[in-house]
Amino acid sequence: MKHIFVLFFISSLIVACQGSLPQAKPLAKDAPIWPDYNGVTIPSNICPLNFTLNDSLPAIALISNGKKEIRVDAENGLFSISERRWEEILEEKDIHSLQVTVMQQQPEGWVQYRPFQIHVSSDEIDPVLVYRRIQPAYRMWGEMGIYQRNLETFEEDVILSNSLTNNSCMNCHSFCQQNPDQMLFHQRSTYAGTYMLQNGTVEKLNTKVDSLPSALVYPSWHPSGRYVAFSSNDIKQDYHLQDANRIEVYDQESDVVVYDVEQHTILLNPMTHGKDAFETFPTFSSDGNTLYFCTSEAQEMPADYQKVKYNLCSQSFNPKDGSFGTEVDTLVNAAQENMSVSFPRVSPDGRYIMYTKASYGNFSIWHKDADLHLMDLATGQELDMSAVNSADVDSYHSWSSNCRWFVFSSRRIDGLYTRPYLCHIDEAGKMSKPFILPQKDPKSYELSLYSYNIPELVKGTVQSDVRELVEVSRYHSATPVKVK
Repeated sequence: MKHIFVLFFISSLIVACQGSLPQAKPLAKDAPIWPDYNGVTIPSNICPLNFTLNDSLPAIALISNGKKEIRVDAENGLFSISERRWEEILEEKDIHSLQVTVMQQQPEGWVQYRPFQIHVSSDEIDPVLVYRRIQPAYRMWGEMGIYQRNLETFEEDVILSNSLTNNSCMNCHSFCQQNPDQMLFHQRSTYAGTYMLQNGTVEKLNTKVDSLPSALVYPSWHPSGRYVAFSSNDIKQDYHLQDANRIEVYDQESDVVVYDVEQHTILLNPMTHGKDAFETFPTFSSDGNTLYFCTSEAQEMPADYQKVKYNLCSQSFNPKDGSFGTEVDTLVNAAQENMSVSFPRVSPDGRYIMYTKASYGNFSIWHKDADLHLMDLATGQELDMSAVNSADVDSYHSWSSNCRWFVFSSRRIDGLYTRPYLCHIDEAGKMSKPFILPQKDPKSYELSLYSYNIPELVKGTVQSDVRELVEVSRYHSATPVKVK
């Protein structure tokens, strides 16, 4: 009997290699694939959705768009889809979905799992995703860098790695309207400064001034490129001995200001300057006439860290002369709900503002109850994001330039590492099931010791010269900025 089974296995394998499909018994259950692509919506310009099965038995996947079908044979449980054939199947006209059928050879014979659908949107996504890769250490940092990933392929390039800058910390990269030619990031410790990359030039700034708690921190570009809103935060970090949230990151003092790129000056905001309140995470409206930010009553820190509840507020801003309005409006009174808001981001069309809400504090990327929320700015109503959020951290997010996609970071797999997820939002504000950033080998997520921080969608490749960045970092003095 043993010899008969071996002969059956060999003959079945030969049939599979020759291209003929085996006779398979239909199963009334979903294929145990990873990542979970069942029912997701993808852009038509995304790279192949390679996936794995839970073991290395021989398996076949048939991917059909209704007009054309491609076959992919698994190798050690990995379905690696040809980029050329994937592109061909997505380029067919009037394609709205793909049907994926997975067959697997098990000891009792071939079985066929229930086919599943992958919805295809004609809304393309910005082709590049920029993120920081960092090991999630709790006090010290090691190797990290800012990388850019082509979403239409699997190509990843480094913008700057701290292996070239004496192991410095780099963070808070930001773009003006998803423009790869207008970028900034901070470097801390060695070669400290804020680095402005604009149209092929690199400028290193010293943004520490006596009247602010710290050098400039969390940024948001004005759509004109003339200004950048920043917070200035005296940030501290503590650790819980027994708590689901391992790390507590909090401000002892913080203000929101605006930096004038052309004049190298910091514009102090009378409504957000002082020690009576903590203000942080500024962001401009899409027309540049409104400044949004998070604010909480000041508390004694760290003793009262759980009392810190940030509301989402707004204030008018005049880009002609850099002046601020004299009134502050509250959009989300989270403190009344015993909650706290962080990371507000306005959609490029000005229709929505997305933000993170957790039970307290502002550094929600470590808070397991953190969820994404979306408000319609015209009506003030929140939209349903139950399809997006998970039981673990869902926090930092950014928009695609056409407003049909957003990316966010989540710890939903293991509670430890942040990974980027992509999600479609249609014209009515309905959100699809999100999917993790595809990798050539999805197992790389299991093997990697890095988190993906601050995912930012960009309209093209950042054309920075790594050698020039290193030279400016190492050998150029930082240009001091002043308060106007």
